Amino acid sequence: MADAQRRRAMGQILLLAAALLVLIAISASSVLLVNKSREDNGWVVHTVEAENQLSTLLLQIRRAESAARGYLLTSEPRFLAEHEAVAATILPDVDKLMQLTGDNSVQGDNVKRLRPPVEARLAEFARAVDFVKRNDIAGGIAMLREAGASDSVQKIGEVADAMRAEENRLFAMRTATADRTQQLASIVTVAGSGLVIALAGISILLVRRSARARDEAEVQLRDNNLNLESTVDERTADLREANDEIQRFAYIVSHDLRSPLVNIMGFTSELEELRGDIFRRIAALARTQSAAPLTADNATDTAEPVLEGADKQLSEDFTEALGFIKSSIGKMDRLISAILNLTREGRREFKPERIDTRELMEGIVSTVAHQAAEAEAQIRIEPLPNIVSDRLALEQIFSNLIDNALKYRRSGVPGDIHIRGRTKLGFAIFDVSDNGRGIDPKDHQRIFDLFRRAGTQDRPGQGIGLAHVRALVRRLGGTMSVASELHQGSTFTVTLPIKWNNTNRNRET
Repeated sequence: MADAQRRRAMGQILLLAAALLVLIAISASSVLLVNKSREDNGWVVHTVEAENQLSTLLLQIRRAESAARGYLLTSEPRFLAEHEAVAATILPDVDKLMQLTGDNSVQGDNVKRLRPPVEARLAEFARAVDFVKRNDIAGGIAMLREAGASDSVQKIGEVADAMRAEENRLFAMRTATADRTQQLASIVTVAGSGLVIALAGISILLVRRSARARDEAEVQLRDNNLNLESTVDERTADLREANDEIQRFAYIVSHDLRSPLVNIMGFTSELEELRGDIFRRIAALARTQSAAPLTADNATDTAEPVLEGADKQLSEDFTEALGFIKSSIGKMDRLISAILNLTREGRREFKPERIDTRELMEGIVSTVAHQAAEAEAQIRIEPLPNIVSDRLALEQIFSNLIDNALKYRRSGVPGDIHIRGRTKLGFAIFDVSDNGRGIDPKDHQRIFDLFRRAGTQDRPGQGIGLAHVRALVRRLGGTMSVASELHQGSTFTVTLPIKWNNTNRNRET
């Protein structure tokens, strides 16, 4: 069932991805083809503009010629004014034609060939006008008749025909290209629309299948939820009972271990008292055999016997063994006491209350003020967020962290402990930083294990503090981590909910 759902979900994802890719491809192709079509149509329009400009130029030449002839025949100033106005536009029209055909080298050469005869034709018009101004109308008419058959007129006609032929060729080619582009754009649009419709149909089919599967899953989920609450209550009760049993077992074991430990301590004390009698007897026997005085003149029954040789070595070994036994008994007693304290703490029910964390920190700092003064350490407290939590648990957490920061400082370096806090997403984050010895990264998890310690063991402790602190933090619904490098100090980060509710947590623990 789960595999089928995963395959169905994967199929839908792939289909949506394919549809997205198709849409992107269609959109991109449409944009490219539209731009290409616009560009091709622009070239067609450009060709038409070039032809129109050529026609305008030839028309202006004819208008200038007609106005000049009218002036020759009538000598009226209006014909002269019209001729001069039209003649003034002819060369600029040639320049505009050159600009329009600059993209085509063939047309550019044609315009260059066209300009000299146009200039020559304008010069002929100017000479004819001069004849009229000198009152030699007959000479002007004769000159124009001769100019009408001149090379300039013929060359203008030849170049104009060549340019029209080239523009017609370009018009046909560019029109065909634009038509092909538009046709391709239509094909892409139709094909893309068909693919989109097909994908939409498949998507509708898959959505309907998913809706049916979801309905079936909801029915099954409702059926499962009928017994879920009772199942959770049973599991919670089992876990609570198992946890209580573990705590009782730890308490009983640690309590029962203390009884034989007390016996061992008693017998060790008796054995230590017997040691004096035993070695005094050994010393007496040794002196009896050597006929020496039993003891010194000022000797008493409790005086340390005077031994020599192997007896002296035996006495020293015996004393050393007793010392090892007493040291181990003391360590065992401290561990049992720590276990008993942990079990008692685990049974304690937390009581949430609103806490001024800065005031709580200042109270903790005041209790270690003498220790901080001896260590030449300063403790800086920044503004801290207030939270709702268990006061005693918080005191134990931060007292342990501050005490460790004072205990594991670098020799010869004044201690600097910095406490700061912030809030994020409903949680209060507290950082306790120091400039002490630091912790090797490979030991970052080890220090939170019960009875495990890291680094040089030159400070008293049983390896319980940080394990207890992390257990308290977890009971309060938070997390704890450390960032540290050797000889670079440490930063312990405690994250706790701003408003903690103990109902579920106490039931679980």
